[in-house]
Amino acid sequence: MDTVDVHGLRLAYRRAGHGQSVMFVHGGAEDSRTWTPQIEALSDEFSVIAWDEPGAGGSDDVPAEFGLSGYADCLAGMIRALEISPAPVVGLSWGTTVILELYRRHPEVVRGMVLADGYAGWRGSLGGEEAEARFAGVRAALAEPDEGDDPTLPGLFAGAPPTQSVPLLRAMAADVRRRSILASLTAMAEADLTSVLPTIAVPTQLIWGALDVRSPLAVAHEFERRIPGAVLTVIPHCGHASNLEAPRAFNDIVRDFLTNHG
Repeated sequence: MDTVDVHGLRLAYRRAGHGQSVMFVHGGAEDSRTWTPQIEALSDEFSVIAWDEPGAGGSDDVPAEFGLSGYADCLAGMIRALEISPAPVVGLSWGTTVILELYRRHPEVVRGMVLADGYAGWRGSLGGEEAEARFAGVRAALAEPDEGDDPTLPGLFAGAPPTQSVPLLRAMAADVRRRSILASLTAMAEADLTSVLPTIAVPTQLIWGALDVRSPLAVAHEFERRIPGAVLTVIPHCGHASNLEAPRAFNDIVRDFLTNHG
């Protein structure tokens, strides 16, 4: 794992392969390890970079008062520091919200985007009532004694978690820093980036699990409707963590996008 200093923070990232660079942005309560199937599969043709956001994995803790703009600015700073700008960016779940804020604040560093099972913020995609309910649930869970985090959040997968993914999920869950996850999910709950969607002027691929109950297909169709030229590909029999539940299909879609738009 390598590191780079951005805005006074030491940020970690994983990098493998050669060729066109692509940046992967993980979801909430995760780190760059969630992209292991993509790093392994796509590094034969691309330089695959997966960051640990502030407060995750090998990166420094989030500073006080850290918000969505902080994540986006740090991501832009890493892209610039690694001299890969403009780059295609791939995000899952909360990672798509970070990418949308990245595009809003730093469109010049984005060559194209793959948005998977995501949100324009919980408030933006699910409405205020649902955003508040989800955030209240998170706060309640974080207030409980730490008896080992459940790595299989309800609705993460369409069925039972893939056997090969359970150790990975358990390892990431064990490393979650509660203060950091509260910061990211506060930003997620408050964000409404729907106004960004019609401004996107780079190639955009949408990937959704057909059985995603955390970010339902209605959100995907709203993204497809609002983002000019966006292409939606739905993976059958798949839930929210589509990159882990259907890695072969997910990787094929990303590879095709990068080949044509990278």
